Amino acid sequence: MSATNVAPTGTDDPGSRQLLRRISKSVAGGNPFADAALSALVAFGLFAALIGLRTDSGPVGLVLTPRPWALAGWVGAVFLVRLLVLLWRQRTRPAQAYAENRRLAEGLAHLSRLLAPALLLLALALPSFADRSYLDLGVLVLTYVMLGWGLNVVVGLAGLLDLGYVAFYAVGAYTYAIFSTQFGLGFWTCLPLAGALAALWGVMLGFPVLRLRGDYLAIVTLAFGEIIRILLINWASLTGGPNGISGIPRPTLFGLRFDASGGPDTFAGYFGLEYSPTQRAVFLYYVILALALLTNWFTLRLRRVALGRAWEALREDEIACRSLGINVTATKLTAFAIGATFGGFAGAFFATRAAFVSPESFTFIESAIVLAVVVLGGLGSQFGVVLSALVMIGGLEMLRNALSELASGGYLGPLGALVPDPGQYRMLIFGLALVVVMVLRPRGLVSGRTPSVALGRRREISAELVAEGRG
Repeated sequence: MSATNVAPTGTDDPGSRQLLRRISKSVAGGNPFADAALSALVAFGLFAALIGLRTDSGPVGLVLTPRPWALAGWVGAVFLVRLLVLLWRQRTRPAQAYAENRRLAEGLAHLSRLLAPALLLLALALPSFADRSYLDLGVLVLTYVMLGWGLNVVVGLAGLLDLGYVAFYAVGAYTYAIFSTQFGLGFWTCLPLAGALAALWGVMLGFPVLRLRGDYLAIVTLAFGEIIRILLINWASLTGGPNGISGIPRPTLFGLRFDASGGPDTFAGYFGLEYSPTQRAVFLYYVILALALLTNWFTLRLRRVALGRAWEALREDEIACRSLGINVTATKLTAFAIGATFGGFAGAFFATRAAFVSPESFTFIESAIVLAVVVLGGLGSQFGVVLSALVMIGGLEMLRNALSELASGGYLGPLGALVPDPGQYRMLIFGLALVVVMVLRPRGLVSGRTPSVALGRRREISAELVAEGRG
């Protein structure tokens, strides 16, 4: 019985296999042109239908219009960018790169010691010269800074990837909303309750994921965030369902309200001032500034005690951490609980500032934004979170305001109608910023680490010598 000759398919063609082997050898051998060509080939496969074809209205229905020049431009841009990145990486040897990164890490650490007091003084003095719009922007940036510092405990210090951090933000917001509207409790009374309930939910999340690491841990935390959001939508008798909770009381200063009634129990009436809506905005600004500074002070102190060092040991190597006798269960649970506590504080402030909460305010996008702030700033870096929030949150809003003013003032002429709103492309800008930072600074803007305990003088550790937490 003779064997049947089967015609080779496209993948079994010896010529195709030989070409793929040549490309793989060139890429593995460090040929930048082959690597860039492979990236361009992948881009062509992705962009062929998305960019190369456009749907237009025809006489009968929709017709496909090819756009070869647009496709060629994007593929060429991918090839050129990838080639430049590879050539930039090959400019120095590994030993020289380590030395440069060590000097850069020490320089950033020295710069942070100079810039941190300056930024603090600027934050304290901002209400004295800024208008209402900049005060609102400052409140927004400080809220994300506080959330970033809280998530930094879980992700940056303990190395546990948490994609559902917005759940604790929601728990804090709804705790204050429910207790204030149904039981008449004030903001300062509900603030510790919000943190305590958020910490309780953090422990409830920590127990099921004690044995999970990496991607599996991220998926479970992502599901936890969605469970909380769906619970808020469906438990309408308590949370108001999709309509949310409105009429949330505003915070007071030692019982003095910020309103225009002018009575002795108001801030303006007690001090004999003329009422201005800016007074409440300034008060809210200083409240979130105090909460953010409290978060920073608490996390910095925790890094220097045994618990903080246990978190860092867990991040570096969980197996070695167990072999040293560290209680990994308690270490993970405390990381989730403390990180969730600060998320609950921020949620309570969000509720009292907006006077309204709904499930639409606590979607996965919020978790992604906070995680992007932490990753862009550098895992474990307090100062990096501040820089990242200033650039990604404050910079984006200032760019939108600047473009709007230029377009409305007629300075752009006919191009004003073509200027996009940066708010509509916020996630795209986040993604591009992440790609650029991951290429140029894979460990974040401020990626060096200062040892919590050192013999002699503490020296900044470059990013290549610090292990990445795998959770």
